[in-house]
Amino acid sequence: MQPLPVPCPAARVPDATGMDAFNAAYRQARQQRAVFIAVELQGGRWTVKADVLTAPQHSIDAAVYDVVREAVICLIRTRRIRRDSSAGPVYFVLYDVVSEPRARELAAALHAALYGDLEPLARAVPQTP
Repeated sequence: MQPLPVPCPAARVPDATGMDAFNAAYRQARQQRAVFIAVELQGGRWTVKADVLTAPQHSIDAAVYDVVREAVICLIRTRRIRRDSSAGPVYFVLYDVVSEPRARELAAALHAALYGDLEPLARAVPQTP
């Protein structure tokens, strides 16, 4: 596996469908000491996963976390992701994303936000400030 750019663009977000693919993507993020990001097909719908534990030196600014949390809440309220999705603060999961392109868009936007660039998240979830 090639090292992923930080933040990771949508086309490069790993597909972590299946245990082997998930473990490989997680291991790569841990080796790079980068925030883990991936999409995964579960029961015909897509899931976005992010985990900051793979980047122990990385911290998320409280204001950034607030924007990310609000974006996840907006997606839940508008029924674009499942209610049991998680808005961190360490592990983020967006369940039941309608398509792979949308999952990749949200994953890339979330990854960028976790590195302090909120613009892609504002585009992906327009209600986000």
